Amino acid sequence: MTEQDKWLEWAVRLQALAQAGLAYGRDVYDIERFEEIRQIAAEMLVEPSGQPLEVVKELFCKEVGYQTPKLDTRAAIFQDGKILLVQEKDGLWALPGGWCDVDQSVKDNVVKEVKEEAGLDVEVERVVAILDKAKNNPSKSAIRVTKIFLLCRCLGGSFQPNIETVASGYFALDNLPALSLAKNTPEQLALCFEASQAQHWETRFD
Repeated sequence: MTEQDKWLEWAVRLQALAQAGLAYGRDVYDIERFEEIRQIAAEMLVEPSGQPLEVVKELFCKEVGYQTPKLDTRAAIFQDGKILLVQEKDGLWALPGGWCDVDQSVKDNVVKEVKEEAGLDVEVERVVAILDKAKNNPSKSAIRVTKIFLLCRCLGGSFQPNIETVASGYFALDNLPALSLAKNTPEQLALCFEASQAQHWETRFD
């Protein structure tokens, strides 16, 4: 673990403790202390993140209630032995998906995201994996994320360029385009391929 990784881990832990204190604390002096701790945690993140303090605070200090991981849902859709990926505006490719909205279940959210990003109607068949982003993806984040990969079957529809994605295509595992590694890695796509070919599948999880 690098020195920068340690600072990130410490800051995230301080933020979680401070937020829990703000959620459950009742004493006005304790509330002030927890707010100060959260401010210090945000300041600790400025250098490793490369972002101004106000940006860090906007991302890092707006949560309320007990700190829990965010959910990211990703759809694995296959056609002729190839997996569907969508290309984002930065030129990188990913499984269609995104943050789970507060008013959506995991299943409903992935169906919605596929429609928005890939123009397809799908039904969910099985959960491929539930993975901790910090353990499986190279991108570092002050927010803990749980990534849920779901095998889906296409019912119809067609891709149309939209505000999030500019192209879509099906790819073989040995011929993948440049991936957005914060969203999916070759190893995660390989799990999806494996799940799509298995008669019985046991969900992988951290």
